[in-house]
Amino acid sequence: MTQTTATSPYRSLDDAHGNNELLDMLLAKGPKNDAALARALEVAPPVISKIRHGRLPIGASLLIRMHEVFDVSIRELKRIARAEVAA
Repeated sequence: MTQTTATSPYRSLDDAHGNNELLDMLLAKGPKNDAALARALEVAPPVISKIRHGRLPIGASLLIRMHEVFDVSIRELKRIARAEVAA
């Protein structure tokens, strides 16, 4: 039996480069560092570190929290996180 994997036209929010872009954009809105960003989002600092290093995807609840705290649309947050690396 052969198993096929479905490919989605949508990139997930587990790309380290895109997630770093997103976290850096949020840092530009006020927090001075990742620890302050973690406090603003009410998550443990290792969560931000794991997202930065590509070991943890951005979940729906964290995406909503980013929207609520920083007043950035979810569409914009997803666009930044999914941005392709320029060739």
